[in-house]
Amino acid sequence: MTPSDRNREGQDALLGIDKIIHEPSRLLIMSTLYVLEGADFLFLLNQTGLTKGNLSAQLSKLEGAGYLTIVKGYAGKRPHTSLSLTEAGRKALAHYRYLMERLLDDLPEDVES
Repeated sequence: MTPSDRNREGQDALLGIDKIIHEPSRLLIMSTLYVLEGADFLFLLNQTGLTKGNLSAQLSKLEGAGYLTIVKGYAGKRPHTSLSLTEAGRKALAHYRYLMERLLDDLPEDVES
């Protein structure tokens, strides 16, 4: 395979990247939830370092894409929000990882600054 062929494959992989997941805050949320069965809003807030408003906005986008389930309820008298990845979310993150690995594996090893 020529360097030009490798570059073309890398470009194809990049074009297939899921833009919903690729945003850094959403990638952080997805990666955190991927290793857990679920988490609550405060746990994610502490793990990600995002503001409440930003976390809420990113969660809404992930839910809208079908990657996340949000269950709102109460723990005693306090509001409680539970979050978990859907099967579609798990598959989308696995595919994202595959494409990123393919893209990065195609980069030459010896790059001088």
